[in-house]
Amino acid sequence: MKDALTIHRALLGWEAVHEIVRLPIAMGHADELPKALGLPAERCLVTRVFSCGDVFRGPRLLTGVIVPAGGRPSTEAVRLATGARVVRPARAGLINSVTEYAADLVCPLLLPDSMRLLIDRRLMDDHAGDDVVYTATGEPSTALGIRGRSLYELCGATPVDLFHPSEKGHASRPNTPEFRHPVA
Repeated sequence: MKDALTIHRALLGWEAVHEIVRLPIAMGHADELPKALGLPAERCLVTRVFSCGDVFRGPRLLTGVIVPAGGRPSTEAVRLATGARVVRPARAGLINSVTEYAADLVCPLLLPDSMRLLIDRRLMDDHAGDDVVYTATGEPSTALGIRGRSLYELCGATPVDLFHPSEKGHASRPNTPEFRHPVA
């Protein structure tokens, strides 16, 4: 299983400034980070994992979704962003085996290449600079502190609006020339 030491070594190799923080209380879920650190939920990030696929055919793919602690993304927004027909929270055993993290303590770093990663666009707007954010490390007694900008660059997540799909029913996507919202 991946843990704080695995993450620390990778970040050293990437020359990324970071800190592994020993928590004063062990947590059972990354949603407990704000309480453990005494910080607002917006500074503590949780990676939720969804199983995305087609009801009738094809393998299901896992998608990680980075949101503030306590935040529950719209499954419809995740479905639209991934193009999947069906989206549901992934089972703990599947998360453990695919990510090699404890299911409720997934770090957004060192995830498999096959796993798509989305991030709530508001987090990019709020912490795009030098603000330090905290996330789980796969262990109940540690957290990763890292500049928001560094985390976003290293994890390669796609920014999308995970809580408020646009009024046309499409999740926001990055401003790229190849994506256009349909005209009504």
